[in-house]
Amino acid sequence: MKQVVQNYKSGELAVLDVPVPGCKPGGVLVRTAYSLISTGTELMKVSEAGMSMLGKARSRPDQVAKVMQSVATNGVPATYRKVMGKLDSYTPLGYSLCGVVEQVGAGIDDVQVGDLVACAGNEHALHAELNWVPKNLYVPVPDGLAPRHAAFGTVGSIAMQGVRRGEPQLGDVALVIGLGLIGQLVVQLLTASGVRVVGVDPDPVRCELAERLGAAACGDPASPAVEATVAELTGGHGVDQVYLAAGGGSNQPVELAARLSRDRGRVVDIGKCRLDLPWNAYYEKELDVRFSRSYGPGRYDPEYELAGRDYPIGYVRWTERRNLACFLDLVARDRVDVEPLVSHVADFDDAVGTYQSLKDGELKAVAVLFRYPGHTGKAEAAKAPEVAVPAVSVRRGPARPADAPVRLAFIGAGNYATSMLLPHLTRRDGVELSTVVTTTALSAANAQRKFGFAEATTDLDAVLGDKSIDAVFVVTRHSSHAELTRQALLAGKAVFVEKPLALTEDDLAGVLAAVEESGNDRLQVGFNRRFAPLLQEARKRFGTRTGPASLRYLVNAGQLQHGSWYLQQGTEGSRFAGEGGHFIDTASWLLGADPVSVYAVATSGNEDLQVVLRYPDGSTATISYVTTGAPGFPKETLDLVADGKVLRLDDFVRASVHGRKKWVSSRLPKARDKGQNAELAAFVRAVRTGGPMPVPLESLVATTSATLAVRTGLAGGAPVTLARAR
Repeated sequence: MKQVVQNYKSGELAVLDVPVPGCKPGGVLVRTAYSLISTGTELMKVSEAGMSMLGKARSRPDQVAKVMQSVATNGVPATYRKVMGKLDSYTPLGYSLCGVVEQVGAGIDDVQVGDLVACAGNEHALHAELNWVPKNLYVPVPDGLAPRHAAFGTVGSIAMQGVRRGEPQLGDVALVIGLGLIGQLVVQLLTASGVRVVGVDPDPVRCELAERLGAAACGDPASPAVEATVAELTGGHGVDQVYLAAGGGSNQPVELAARLSRDRGRVVDIGKCRLDLPWNAYYEKELDVRFSRSYGPGRYDPEYELAGRDYPIGYVRWTERRNLACFLDLVARDRVDVEPLVSHVADFDDAVGTYQSLKDGELKAVAVLFRYPGHTGKAEAAKAPEVAVPAVSVRRGPARPADAPVRLAFIGAGNYATSMLLPHLTRRDGVELSTVVTTTALSAANAQRKFGFAEATTDLDAVLGDKSIDAVFVVTRHSSHAELTRQALLAGKAVFVEKPLALTEDDLAGVLAAVEESGNDRLQVGFNRRFAPLLQEARKRFGTRTGPASLRYLVNAGQLQHGSWYLQQGTEGSRFAGEGGHFIDTASWLLGADPVSVYAVATSGNEDLQVVLRYPDGSTATISYVTTGAPGFPKETLDLVADGKVLRLDDFVRASVHGRKKWVSSRLPKARDKGQNAELAAFVRAVRTGGPMPVPLESLVATTSATLAVRTGLAGGAPVTLARAR
């Protein structure tokens, strides 16, 4: 089997072929599905291994003291051979994974072969294809919990034990210093416990992520806003607990903890940071400093971890195994969300390159998972599904004369067409409104009278067969979009179809088959927000981006009126299927890429959704689509955070960019410009000139596939990979 190892002397990392561990009594042999890289503990170990001998000594003074004791006892030569022998050996990495039980040892009766389990321990839950894990260091994974999420079990237990050591109570206010992997989990656990949380981290992206996951406010440790928030939330008394989840050699965390704690508050050390306690500050407030020992009671006790002797629950309520099970239960019940923490998923065979990218800073991540080949059983059934993103193949047809006016036909003349599209087109030079087609004669006649169409009809074939018509607008009910688009493309027309392009994968495949058959790729979907002048200006002011971004998009969709055809989900699809592409397209345009995975969860009983999109460079976009908000609150608010900058859009009325310089737009009139006019101008120009369509077809397909993947993700309860056809 293969295993990730490191030589502490040379710093070399490797994936070695090593013997399969035996299945001893009192444990199980587990084939790994996913293992989690601790971007704190493991990277610190990897970095130390790359240091000189002097650097290693400075970083581990405790080990130097042991060496000096050995010199005094055994002499220099013997100590040197012992130390060099230990350094010049391969050591394992990893301590948190999820996998499938492959073999059950004697004395084990709580799991069987094929069961999915989460495992812990820096000697038993290694980055390896197979691990032997003793009984008290594994727990069965709850039904429905994805293996990649269950792989967070160990780090979740570390965070949980830290929270337990703080003894939070309902209504408390806590400060979390350090918003890396452990800090983000501590924030969520405290929030789930009814505690209001203030987070501190110099990285604005991590601050924004923590706020998205429940923190009341987050900021830079040097920012006066943090102290102001603590004062406001606590009435000036200070926080009840401080959780130190930071690393490094700075003494700033413990000094900040003393300054922002209340009298007799508790300070819990979870991470490995400098603890040069300022005596006066801690003495005057009589602060209670506590340490959190890894996963919980039982850790480092061989009788518990290796011999499998549990502690009676009446004496020790939360052991490390019970913490592990409790954390997985919270994730399974959506009380803790680990998916937004996943910055990157790498194939296990690429482990060395992944570590190197993390060490060099090329990959900036909160959590990184290794995905292992060949896992079967329950893990295979629960793994993330895939939605295929179809490839686009076109044989381009002849272009139209560029000097002729663009003749347009409309299929459908409902409220959106008559209020948001046709008023712009009637004022545009070089456009002729040729024919309007509706299902009822009167609606066609009304549209002809109001907007000046040359003809009105209920005969679709009359439009598709008219060679003088250059472009067709499909503005009908959602269920008909794909088929009407397919027919218009085959008829050689340029097509503008209102969102959505398709409600099923088969419908999308049918549209692309028409593109390939006809060689006609002249297609635009009504994703207008990327054309909004205010958002265009804000994106320009934000500038180019170098690092991963975090985007948050709140859509306060509101309730539908009784009788709306949008409620006919059996035929017209869900509300998000109908208009979610708007927001996915906007996010992808701002991030400059198409998503690679989708994760969606819904509140029970209504259509409120949280949709998390991941992008190739590690960026994420979270779309909160809610129907239960206040009607008076703005419909759309968006925040983009990257490279120390923040872009803010307030409902297409005002925008701002905060960075080295601050830019704030003037407030627009009440009539919001969401980009329809500019989008139509770009479409008409492309049809007239034969130039490229406003949005590449590949992007339209990717957005549609991502929108469809939301339904798949909701049904399966797991992230959906967007697999692009080759």
